[in-house]
Amino acid sequence: MITVDQAKQIILDNITILDPQKIPLQDTLGHILAADVYASVDIPAFRQSSMDGYAIKFESALKTYTLVGEMAAGATQSIIITNGETSRIFTGAPLPEGADTVVMQEKVSRTARQITVEDPKMAKGLNVREKGAEIKAGALAMQIGSLLTPAAIGFLAGIGISAVEVFPMPKVTIVLTGNELQQPGEPLAFGQVYESNSYSLSAALKLEGIQHIEVLWVNDNLESLTETLQVALHQSDVVLLTGGVSVGDYDFVIAAAEQCGITPKFHKIKQKPGKPLFFGTQNHKLVFGLPGNPSSVLSCYYNYVLPAIKVLSNLPNSVAEVEAELESDYEKSPGLTHFLKGIYSNGKAKPLNAQESFRLSSFTHSNCLIRLKEDQQHFMAGEKVIVLLLPNNSP
Repeated sequence: MITVDQAKQIILDNITILDPQKIPLQDTLGHILAADVYASVDIPAFRQSSMDGYAIKFESALKTYTLVGEMAAGATQSIIITNGETSRIFTGAPLPEGADTVVMQEKVSRTARQITVEDPKMAKGLNVREKGAEIKAGALAMQIGSLLTPAAIGFLAGIGISAVEVFPMPKVTIVLTGNELQQPGEPLAFGQVYESNSYSLSAALKLEGIQHIEVLWVNDNLESLTETLQVALHQSDVVLLTGGVSVGDYDFVIAAAEQCGITPKFHKIKQKPGKPLFFGTQNHKLVFGLPGNPSSVLSCYYNYVLPAIKVLSNLPNSVAEVEAELESDYEKSPGLTHFLKGIYSNGKAKPLNAQESFRLSSFTHSNCLIRLKEDQQHFMAGEKVIVLLLPNNSP
């Protein structure tokens, strides 16, 4: 068996970032830019009013202007104004030819044919967005490595970009093993349990922006598992198998991986829960053999799978590690690193009840995993420990 830190390093050493892909802008949320983006035109492409009002050619001594036309947003034809003339104008509309200033509509009094400016702070160029004020043609709009947030996507759309190169999210296949598994909603026969791992894993992946998720079911049979694993490897960047990774008579994951040409990197980790964790690769594809117990599955996912998926997409790990004070005494057996479901708040970490690997109920209340050192047995209240903050559950 290897240590937790050794396992994490082995995984990192065997990950290659996915090749960039050009995808539609509307599909890029949460991705990282894989190439610099440059503006192709000035934005705005014309001198533009920043509010509703009246466009004028500014003259400091002049207060009254003759109304000669109107410019609305989207106008396709300009008008010309000269000294002493004004045009009604609306937010976003192009300035008439000859105009250089916009007077707020609240700062004028108007008759049918004239306006009188009543703004003592009026100055030339007021309320006008100059051509290229947002960005000039040819300028760098966004650098490689930038995170595509809602604001970033809106900015790129606003400068006319419809698609960009990004580091893609991986395609993931979940392979469920176990003759005892039954679909939720169906009646349980003797010896059956409801399958939940695909639900929790799929939900966790979707929260991270993973869209391509396939779930495959297979019985505890070496031939069937090998065929299913081949399909999963063909269609995915990451394969997650649940169950069948121990050493029982019906645990076929290791043998199937060997028959599929997967190079094993490790099989067991000195940890609880999730000791029988398998990791291997086939070319650049990652294969994780996760335990079958629901709590073990999620603990291993947050510790190993999610950080690996983030590296594939050139994204930072969304599982943050912080130091916290243990809220109560805790005792465990030495020799294994323990990951306890817990609550983190105000710099303190509280272990929850129901820590058994088959019990998922406590995980529903948890916002962290409390990491307890492998070689230590007694932990005292107030002692400093490492806490893994779970994404979307963290304070």
